[in-house]
Amino acid sequence: MLDANLKKQLDTYLQNIVSPIEISVSGDDSPKSKELLELAAEISGLSGNISLKEAAADRTPSMSVAPAGQAPRVSFAGIPMGHEFTSLVLALLQAGGHPSKASPELLEQIRNLEGQFHFETYISLSCQNCPDVVQALNLMATLNPNISHVMIDGALFQDEVNRRQVMAVPAVYLNGEHFGQGRMSLEEIIGKLDTGAAERKAAALDEKAPYDVLIVGGGPAGAAAAIYAARKGIRTGLVAERFGGQVMDTVGIENFISVPYTEGPKLAASLEQHVREYGVDIITDQRAAGIRRGELIELPLASGATLRGKAVILATGARWRELKVPGEAEYRTRGVAYCPHCDGPFFKGKRVAVVGGGNSGIEAAIDLAGIVEHVTVLEFADSLRADEVLQRKARSMGNIDIIMNAQTTAVLGDGSKVTGMQYTDRVSGDSKRLEVAGIFVQIGLVPNTEFLQGSEVELTRFGEVVIDAKGATSMAGVFAAGDATTVPYKQIIISMGAGATAALGAFDHLIRAGS
Repeated sequence: MLDANLKKQLDTYLQNIVSPIEISVSGDDSPKSKELLELAAEISGLSGNISLKEAAADRTPSMSVAPAGQAPRVSFAGIPMGHEFTSLVLALLQAGGHPSKASPELLEQIRNLEGQFHFETYISLSCQNCPDVVQALNLMATLNPNISHVMIDGALFQDEVNRRQVMAVPAVYLNGEHFGQGRMSLEEIIGKLDTGAAERKAAALDEKAPYDVLIVGGGPAGAAAAIYAARKGIRTGLVAERFGGQVMDTVGIENFISVPYTEGPKLAASLEQHVREYGVDIITDQRAAGIRRGELIELPLASGATLRGKAVILATGARWRELKVPGEAEYRTRGVAYCPHCDGPFFKGKRVAVVGGGNSGIEAAIDLAGIVEHVTVLEFADSLRADEVLQRKARSMGNIDIIMNAQTTAVLGDGSKVTGMQYTDRVSGDSKRLEVAGIFVQIGLVPNTEFLQGSEVELTRFGEVVIDAKGATSMAGVFAAGDATTVPYKQIIISMGAGATAALGAFDHLIRAGS
């Protein structure tokens, strides 16, 4: 199961186990059970602190991890490889007494949660969003004896997936009821369980001293701005819903100069580590709700708190554009999806559609073609906008059809899941129906700037923040960078450069303002 290089890395990590742990495996004669038992045996053979036993469980194959002598509260139904291998390694380390990197306040909050919480998380091994949720819930189960968690590979437990109509991951259930969908941070999960947490956090944020530079957004632009500002020796804060931004939803990155290949979550983790090295005050799980000028620049948050800064840098990025047609909202996560890498495996052997003929749309079609029965790409214009190399690849595949001049008009379903879609042929005017089980929307980005409506910050009709060559906006002391601005090309490396520019512009502003 594990190659020599992976075994060597794992052996290094397992040296951090300080107390004995036990792996329990539930299996049968199936090939997957044998694979899981082989994996568990290889892991236990790498450390004298790990013992292995076979035990019955609700799902087979499955693996549980626990301190020796304790009933397991962390389980993996399926084989935790792919993106979930890191989740397994962390579960082993935490069960063995290795401390988490989460803040002491969060850890104490987990320990103090009252009630019985049994979590189930459906994942796909190709989902880059799933590990964050799995790792957060595993940590909670490790720390609090009233919490248990099982990761479930949807590809192996299709009966459950069909019964619960899981069509997008991660899908989290608590005590048998749907709890949450999509990426969730540890803070978000705790906030949903600890109803008083948000109020306490808002009160604490209100008491924070003003920043010299306050950055809004945790993507590449925000991270670069934070590093450049902090290097000037000024008090720097960064507030975001999550660190990493849209990069966290990006799988393969092959155009980041000097790095031939990396993945979004890995790049985001490196950015966060770099920012933290400069002592930046990072505040996550918070959303900006406006901006106004007082004695300082004030940033009201949706939680009710207000942060303040002498200068502010807006780096809120963008999100996937929606179709805005009947049925889209109703069937989101039930056939309407925005991440082919995450949700593609749930449509194995089925017919799907991709709306959008740009790079992201054609890349999605190519990826999906290796999983599903057939892919139909619908492009509004009379030609594709994707790079020629991607177009050639798509056209060479036998199960991809491309329809031009197609305007999507409705998502169709049976009340529980998508069954098809309607589109209008823009040449003939005819309305047509396409029978598909899934619709992947890939039609570009929308800037996250709604909170700036009605403020002094000038926006274009597309909602982009208007900036000058130094990143300055129309509001004195407020700068902006990245995908939320009028910068013409939305690329990671361009956002980083723009973030650095905005930070230098903000520092120059502080000097000239006599701060």
